Amino acid sequence: MDTILEVRIQHAGYTDHPHAVNNISFSLKRGELLGLIGSNGAGKSTVIKAILGLLPVMSGTVNFVKPDSRHAYIPEQPILYDELTLWEHLELVASAYSLGRREFLDKAGMLLELFRLDGARHDLTGSFSKGMQQKSMLIVGLLIGADVYIIDEPFMGLDPRAIRDLLSLLDQERRRGAGVLMSTHALDTAERICDSLILMDEGKLIMQGNLQQIRTICGTPEASLLTCFNTILESLE
Repeated sequence: MDTILEVRIQHAGYTDHPHAVNNISFSLKRGELLGLIGSNGAGKSTVIKAILGLLPVMSGTVNFVKPDSRHAYIPEQPILYDELTLWEHLELVASAYSLGRREFLDKAGMLLELFRLDGARHDLTGSFSKGMQQKSMLIVGLLIGADVYIIDEPFMGLDPRAIRDLLSLLDQERRRGAGVLMSTHALDTAERICDSLILMDEGKLIMQGNLQQIRTICGTPEASLLTCFNTILESLE
């Protein structure tokens, strides 16, 4: 698989905490789903913000290898304009990325139907429930057919059917060649869907590899990801 994203962070953070994360290096390949795993405060969201150029302090390099690559960010907390309808959000994104009208209509219609928001396309997003807002963010993020998807805690607020539909759609995008970097607390889901994993704690990368490699390092060949993660944390204490 070809590498499409290379991340080499020496340190990154905030004005009052410039070393929130340190020595984080990894790459993302075409068609890969890479899971970013860690407890609350481990630095997962900080790594994502560093990749996106949203931090005041960043020492290192982030390289989207394909010169004209598109990347889409789907945050944990929905960020929508209350005074715009869902359809107006989609038209805004389509305009920003110069999507052709036919491509836009086909893709938007498919996504709205998939996430069962077709009937709410002309409603103001400020009136949506948390789950509807989360689905709206997924639709907005998936609309452009990105080369790299960066997704922060995508399962929060989603019902089981929406989670199934999201995973199915991400599988389609990966078969197309897109790479996915996903931060999640859902370790049972990560164990099942991720090709490889990055485990973080206290702003540091503590282990990376696929599940079998992590199991081997931990000496627990049949253990769950949760068990492996806890084993690693205990060894660091």
